[in-house]
Amino acid sequence: MKLYVSSNSIGPAEQAELRTLLPADDVCIANFDSLSEADRRAFLEADAVLGTAPVDLLPAAHRLRWIQFTSVGIDGYRQTDWSKYAGQITCTNLRGILADPMAQTILGGLLALNRGVEQLAALKPKRDWQKMVLFPQLQVIHGAHVLLLGAGSVNQRLRELLTPYHCRFTVYARTSGDIHTPAELDAVLPTADIVSAALPDTPGTRDLLNAARIARFKPTALFANVGRGSLVDEAALIAALQTGRLRGAVIDVTRREPLPPDDPFWTCPRTILTQHTSGGSNLVSPDVVGVFKTNLARYRAGQPLLNVVDWAKGY
Repeated sequence: MKLYVSSNSIGPAEQAELRTLLPADDVCIANFDSLSEADRRAFLEADAVLGTAPVDLLPAAHRLRWIQFTSVGIDGYRQTDWSKYAGQITCTNLRGILADPMAQTILGGLLALNRGVEQLAALKPKRDWQKMVLFPQLQVIHGAHVLLLGAGSVNQRLRELLTPYHCRFTVYARTSGDIHTPAELDAVLPTADIVSAALPDTPGTRDLLNAARIARFKPTALFANVGRGSLVDEAALIAALQTGRLRGAVIDVTRREPLPPDDPFWTCPRTILTQHTSGGSNLVSPDVVGVFKTNLARYRAGQPLLNVVDWAKGY
């Protein structure tokens, strides 16, 4: 079995571990940023891929049987017609693996907004003591009504982290959850103190939080998005933050990435930008290889792989 590896999520120690799983000459660690001709030849000879597959070479990759993505999202592959490879290539992702760091990013952002951390950090280089201004403005999460957009592993983990704060929860999801329809969502939005979005990019989620729904948020609400930027009308969200119609936001994902220097999100008040880092942690590299090892054992045993991508659903 020949393995092609192309990922910036796998460190040297984990690369060495991968070489112990297969003979060294059967593992190609490709240059993630710029593929060499040798890398491209190795991809065409590979039986399996860990990381990013060069889609332009897929039609000629006749040996390829399995791609283990090192991400949850599959946005970069949407333009590929995977129906052509349905009988040949199985694709798996990291669904559930990044839930804890992503949920911690949301919680960290919510706490920072409630406790004035962003304002205090801005005051420090100015040596500007504003205790009496900030003290009465600070808030706590205790007893908040939390609306979870998406019933997947990220919001499940966030719910666990918020449970000690005695929050009450409403889950919006297409099949599972407490509410399922846009009309139900419209009814609940004005009651939510925190709205956490962890939805994939699908036809059913795009523009879900349009201008009309953003207008239904409580002025005192906090919003977090670690799903996809396509969920949100960004102009309406920025306007709500600029005018005080929304108290604050934790934004991990945006429609344009990286954000251009002139994007209004950079200067938007009460906004914490985490630059699509919410899934990052010191455990990502070993966790990715752990997922691969589990699926490799199943692959060798002829068993169904875990976290198979459903291209029709979009995740």
